[in-house]
Amino acid sequence: MLRSNPLSALTFAVILAIGLGIAYATLLGGQPVQAVVIAVLTVLVASIASNAIKVANQWERVIVLRLGKYRSLEGPGLFFIIPIIETVPYWIDIRVITAGFKAEKTLTKDTVPVDVDAVLFWKVIDPEKAALSVADYRSAINWAAQTALRDVIGKTVLADMLEGREKISGELQKIIDVRTEPWGINVISVEVKDVLIPAALEDAMSMQAQAERERQARVILGDSERQVAEKFGEAAKTYTDNPTALHLRAMNMLYEGLKQNATIVIVPSTAVDSMQLGGLVPAVLPAALKGIGETGKG
Repeated sequence: MLRSNPLSALTFAVILAIGLGIAYATLLGGQPVQAVVIAVLTVLVASIASNAIKVANQWERVIVLRLGKYRSLEGPGLFFIIPIIETVPYWIDIRVITAGFKAEKTLTKDTVPVDVDAVLFWKVIDPEKAALSVADYRSAINWAAQTALRDVIGKTVLADMLEGREKISGELQKIIDVRTEPWGINVISVEVKDVLIPAALEDAMSMQAQAERERQARVILGDSERQVAEKFGEAAKTYTDNPTALHLRAMNMLYEGLKQNATIVIVPSTAVDSMQLGGLVPAVLPAALKGIGETGKG
């Protein structure tokens, strides 16, 4: 991989300027052959010197090969190589790298086709292994992530996939990390971004959720009615044991009805006899009529 840096360019320019100056002085001295030789040597030396100087950034590590064999790992900063004999095939970035990957139309354990998008966070922890153990570690980790995602989807039912994304992300991280560890790569985390299901199935699940909510509402309503019935039963037992309390309650209900509505309440004679309200009506009726009169005046 050829990379230029300002230091190499400066070295080339300085050596070339010095050499050409010497060649020009030699030409003025009446030695044209020597001047040409000096000029050619100057260009050759400048090219070799500039190619020998390399500078790696703080986040880079450089693999150096000598006649095809691994020599050393260089960087960051300034380092030198022997041109032609030594080469630099890889400049490896050791920062955290983000890579997106997906699985399309993959069947879950319950045979539902889904599209899943995920993000992988990884970094190179051993540049030597990343360069020498796998041909293209970036493509390799991408394929490893995709195959791992398909494996996990095939072993998971749709409901668990929709509800347990964190669990799936953890399983993916472990699987991918095991596969990429021999390559000197560490998987930091995996995040499942989205799970897409067929539109028809999505509508069916929405109807199912709505039906479940209605069922819960009916259950709550039935439970409330049961509790109310129990309270009425307890009240009935209290009134059975205490007839006076029942009469007072009936009188209060009749009085409140007349007071709030300012109208005539027709009470069946059976209720008057059974609840002994005969003595109550003459006392309450004048108050009711008075209230009706006042309402009419207003």
